[in-house]
Amino acid sequence: MDDWKAKLSGLLADNPDLPAGDDLPAQDTPAEKPAKLPRLDIILDRKRAGKTATIIAGFPDDADLKEIAQRLKQRLGAGGSARGGEILIQGDRRNDAARILADMGYKSRLI
Repeated sequence: MDDWKAKLSGLLADNPDLPAGDDLPAQDTPAEKPAKLPRLDIILDRKRAGKTATIIAGFPDDADLKEIAQRLKQRLGAGGSARGGEILIQGDRRNDAARILADMGYKSRLI
């Protein structure tokens, strides 16, 4: 067992650029966890002139609602809007919206 220790100490003596055991550079600390995202409610609404709409509510005030709505509308291939802290998607797209929001890191529940 002492054989490898002797070889290692010989390598350290020959190469002054190598750090000794205690001179190792400090490792980066892990990044802080991102802020916890709220759970969103996905609701089916049938009160809009007889047409169905999927409403996603529960976004925090600092969320970029228009960007999230744009992404959802593009991936779903549907129209919609974002106002008043809610996103409205045309049609019954609750399950699809929940899947896309999960990919974005949001937790949601269907109501």
